[in-house]
Amino acid sequence: MPEEKFVFDSLQDAKTIGEFIEALKLGFENGRIALSSGEEEILLTPKGLLNFSVKAKKKNDESKITLRIAWKDRGDGISCAPGTPIRIEN
Repeated sequence: MPEEKFVFDSLQDAKTIGEFIEALKLGFENGRIALSSGEEEILLTPKGLLNFSVKAKKKNDESKITLRIAWKDRGDGISCAPGTPIRIEN
């Protein structure tokens, strides 16, 4: 199967980004995430165990947070990395 790819970059306010993150949350809960912009679109079906990575960085007057979530579509990989659980506060 050829690679499918979706890319979207824009400037948004914090409230709008929160709405995007809430939509992703619901997509993970329902096992279906549909992304589209113009002619580009992709459908993802997360299930089973997913790899989750979060990175945050502050340098001078710039801050950055990167979230990475990945999974195998066949859903048969059962592994969990040991370590301290993450806590995200607001």
